Amino acid sequence: MSTLNDEFPQIEGLRYLNHAAVAPWPRRATEAVTAFAQQNMALGARDYPQWLAVESQLRDRLARMLNAPTSADIALVKNTSEALSFVAFGLDWGAGDQIVISDEEFPSNRVVWEALQPQGVEVIQVSLKGDDPEAALLAACGPKVRLMAISAVQYASGLRLDLPRLGEGCEQRGVLLCIDAIQQLGALAFDVQQYRCAFAMADGHKWLLGPEGLGVFYCRSDLRARLKLHEYGWHMLEHAGDYDRSDWQPARSARRFECGSPNMLGAMALDASLSLLEEIGMSEVSRALAERIDHLQHELAAMPGIELLSPTDPFRQAGIMTFRANGWENAALFQQLKAEQIVCALRGGGIRLSPHFYTRPDVIEQTLTVVRGLLAK
Repeated sequence: MSTLNDEFPQIEGLRYLNHAAVAPWPRRATEAVTAFAQQNMALGARDYPQWLAVESQLRDRLARMLNAPTSADIALVKNTSEALSFVAFGLDWGAGDQIVISDEEFPSNRVVWEALQPQGVEVIQVSLKGDDPEAALLAACGPKVRLMAISAVQYASGLRLDLPRLGEGCEQRGVLLCIDAIQQLGALAFDVQQYRCAFAMADGHKWLLGPEGLGVFYCRSDLRARLKLHEYGWHMLEHAGDYDRSDWQPARSARRFECGSPNMLGAMALDASLSLLEEIGMSEVSRALAERIDHLQHELAAMPGIELLSPTDPFRQAGIMTFRANGWENAALFQQLKAEQIVCALRGGGIRLSPHFYTRPDVIEQTLTVVRGLLAK
């Protein structure tokens, strides 16, 4: 196995702490895409069966990442928003039905549900600011609530929710649980069976270290046929590839949500990136990431004038540490950090730092030194 420095040969002086937005690719993903491009140039699609084997391997890897019962539960989608739309406009809603979300969701996990309002569906936003956000979410699940749509980790604050508790509570209430997993999958272990969720989805370009344009949609097997389809094509058919067949039906597997030609270029990259996470092991990935978040938390908290906006309880943390500095406008501080080659984000009323398991300790130390220097000005 190559070393992590070989996999992430970032330019000298770059401090990349923005994996909660878009992550750098590991070297192996770049090499996989380069080889694929060269093959296309020289051979075209002569070896298409080999491409399909990579796509199949990617489904298997994603099934393992989510602990799905089988790869048949996995659809390869364009992005998280597309998968959320499959759920929102696939379920059969009635006037008066309700959906519970939090008041901290990324727009993708809010707008799609609000778009159902013309059908008479009400969206209930629940505050996560209290001591027991899970209790607040479950308390909002009255008799008209049919679905809870929640991010595993909130994109701005980094708040991590107790998904097993939410899954159990939703099951007891007859509520479907839909998890936007984008800020957890690839950072921490994820388990659709333990969470008892109906649906889960994520993009590949954050903690999974893959490209934009390819994501994953998990749909529980007993619910696949309940989602009305709105996209049709050759690839989503049970007998895809039998072009002379006149009768047809949607695939029994989650491939029914993939209407047309697959994103083979993205599949080559994401499959390579996931191979790295599998080699490292998610237990080691989450341990190393927790170590880096803990260090950021304690060092930032010790600086006069710094207010942490992210949880400090390790159980509530994933890979995000957001802060603000007294006496600084967030936008001005962000620009100063950007000038120092610190790649981060403006989110949730502060500066969001998001390292990954491979982030070198000196990158974090240099970032902390820069912040201390700016505070001293």
